[in-house]
Amino acid sequence: MGPVIEVRRADERQHGGDPEAGIDSRHAFSFGPHYDPDNLRFGALIACNEERLAPGAGFAEHPHSHTEIVTWVTEGELTHRDSTGHARVIRPGDVQHLSAAAGVRHSERNEGAVPLVFVQMWLAPRAPGGEPSYAVVRDLAGPYAVPGAGATLRVLRPAAGERTALPDGPFRYVHVVRGEVRLAGDTLGPGDAARITGARGPELAGVTEAEVLLWAMES
Repeated sequence: MGPVIEVRRADERQHGGDPEAGIDSRHAFSFGPHYDPDNLRFGALIACNEERLAPGAGFAEHPHSHTEIVTWVTEGELTHRDSTGHARVIRPGDVQHLSAAAGVRHSERNEGAVPLVFVQMWLAPRAPGGEPSYAVVRDLAGPYAVPGAGATLRVLRPAAGERTALPDGPFRYVHVVRGEVRLAGDTLGPGDAARITGARGPELAGVTEAEVLLWAMES
């Protein structure tokens, strides 16, 4: 039996945020007031939010707990501050990972002069509690593992016509950042996603030059 692939289009995302404050959020999963009991998670992934912040806009300090938060900036610069004393600027190509553990507070703002666009993904940890931690990988070149959630992130950049075999595993999540790709007969564009279950994965092919976030999850 081959893999099961469910495609979710960009226009199916729930819109949120605060447009008057310069915040445009687009949620792939049940989130906040957009409650959907049939769309709570896929594998370890419980949120995949596309965020757009105007210059000067941002999220004031707020709490998180028992969540692995991974952020990928696609345009502009993200300024992060948290209650453990970290203050960093995250740029395109960097991966930011905040492990909220038993509890942490953070803020995220666009302190630059141009719009900020980023994808933020939340994963459920295998075990609650512990001490919060924070890491940034500059110019990510290989897989990034989140062992606390049994997940690994890869950034794929296929050229037009290039084919890439997806890793095997029970759960894989594909999110297209830019460009177009083909996956098992479907064309996916920016903001589109695919949820893949099954031991063996299909190939992903570039239609144009593209950038794709791929999560491989054990559960």
